[in-house]
Amino acid sequence: MRKCMDDVTVTKTITLRANQKPWLTGDVHRLWRERNAAFRAGNEAGLRTARANLSRGIRVAKREHSRKVADRFSDSGDTRNLWRGIQTITDYKPTPQACDNSTRLLDQLNAFFARFEADNSIPAQKTPPPPSDLVLMLSRDSVRRSLGRIKPQRAPGPDNIPGCVLRNCADELRVVITDIFNLSLSQAVVPSCFKATTIIPVPKKSSPSCCNDYRPIALTPILMKCFERLVMQHIKSTLPPTLDPYQFAYRSNRSTDDAISTALHSALTHLETKDSHVRIIFIDFSSAFNTVIPQQLIHKLDQLGLNTSLCNWLLDFLTGRPQAVRVGNNTSSTITINTGVPQGCVLSPLLFTLLTHDCTPTSSSNLFIKFADDTTVVGLINNNDETPYRSEVNRLALWCKDNNLHLNVEKTKEMVVDFRRTPTQHAPLIVNGAAVERVSCTKFLGVHISDDLSWKHNTASLAKKAQQRLYFLCKLKRARAPPPIMQTFYRGAIKSILTSCITVWYGACNASCRKTLQHIVRTAEKIVGVPLTGLSDIYRSRLTRKATRIAGDPSHPSQRHFNLLPSGRRLQSLQARTSRLKDSFLHQAIRTLNSLPALPPLAPPLRPASPH
Repeated sequence: MRKCMDDVTVTKTITLRANQKPWLTGDVHRLWRERNAAFRAGNEAGLRTARANLSRGIRVAKREHSRKVADRFSDSGDTRNLWRGIQTITDYKPTPQACDNSTRLLDQLNAFFARFEADNSIPAQKTPPPPSDLVLMLSRDSVRRSLGRIKPQRAPGPDNIPGCVLRNCADELRVVITDIFNLSLSQAVVPSCFKATTIIPVPKKSSPSCCNDYRPIALTPILMKCFERLVMQHIKSTLPPTLDPYQFAYRSNRSTDDAISTALHSALTHLETKDSHVRIIFIDFSSAFNTVIPQQLIHKLDQLGLNTSLCNWLLDFLTGRPQAVRVGNNTSSTITINTGVPQGCVLSPLLFTLLTHDCTPTSSSNLFIKFADDTTVVGLINNNDETPYRSEVNRLALWCKDNNLHLNVEKTKEMVVDFRRTPTQHAPLIVNGAAVERVSCTKFLGVHISDDLSWKHNTASLAKKAQQRLYFLCKLKRARAPPPIMQTFYRGAIKSILTSCITVWYGACNASCRKTLQHIVRTAEKIVGVPLTGLSDIYRSRLTRKATRIAGDPSHPSQRHFNLLPSGRRLQSLQARTSRLKDSFLHQAIRTLNSLPALPPLAPPLRPASPH
């Protein structure tokens, strides 16, 4: 590994000077010194040649710098490079968020980040595998492909092995790394150096006053991430597609759009009935990933059918993890962690969703919408009978206690949606002895939802954020950036905001909201100088694409609404009395597919797996 690092990595010494132009290179400095030497020597002919060479070198350096800046705008999805290009063009230097690097503070932060160790009283204990247990074995080709997909710009972990070394030397390293991975799987032991974590604390505010004002950014070995990714692919292949259908995170053909539209469709459909209202509680967990008890998680994985050898390997992966906090050249003392699924690891999100797969409602009048650690309970209430809803929330709180998840009542919000003409007083919801705050508007998976189910707050928020980004587009215009660069920045920094979850809300927006957002597009169009696609066209294309994917995915919870008519040429329309429901996502999706010349292929819905 050391030889690969010496062969691949390049060490350079760069000298920075005050007010140095970004296009100044070593060649320009050399030509500059030659011109000054000719001037001091009094050589007129040599001075003319040196000046010409310097002018030519400056032009070449400026062209090369312009090319590098343009390369930062080649991909509208790479927001990191987009903003770096903006900073280069506008010479904007943000004030870095500094953190005190005293060893005492670092030790305090490390102890704070490991504070949930005290809640874990269940020792980790591996189970002897049966003789028929099959151990996962990885192939050399799969390891090589995993190494070849490493992004070179990723920060190295505690082992200080750069990603470019693993990627460029994948063919040379695949044999020995495959042997290490397979030996680890067969012995159900993860090397301690693979589990080490370095935490970089980033202040949440300009003047942090306590440990909770720091956000932990975990760095783990890049090689271990490749290992985890291969194990994750195997775990996903063994899980049934019907497992936890209302968990919308980390699954193919699922997104926040699907989670929001599913919750809203249930609420809007229920509100069509007489004497009904809906209560929605948005659950907030305190450091959900850090509180998981590994032994409880492994017990659930065993019930899901994962073999004993893999469960033992995962248990070893989650326990005995060395953790240290680093700022600059100072590092805290190391603490061994035996609780939680480590943030920054590839396997952690999947393991958390498997932990919560049995968190399901017991009453058909309630719905649990899950997106990773964001859980939303939708209570469909008739005739003011809130008993099933309140009992469900109490059972959820008890489930959280049994699984060591800390429900943060202070940050948990509740919304009541009631369109009945007769006003009704709704009693507060009590969770763990405290009343849940009731709000009229809240943010749900990035979208602002209000109790009147209108989209005015969401539109205002999107418009405000997009208008702030227009300032940087104007800066690019004043810096004489070419239209392709400005168009790429628009797609990555402005269009991405205006079209966030657009299939959920655009169809139900009123004309005023649509006009506000379209005005921002037209303003950007004038700045860029080239035509830009309107929001209505983007909405129709994305609605068609999403509806087609749902209709062809039998494991999607909304696929059951796409039913063919007896003729087989059109879909059955959904019934709706109010425009609120008629303009919602699923109704719009079915109408859009029916307007196509030919329907896309539909898949029959999957039947839930047999309990035995």
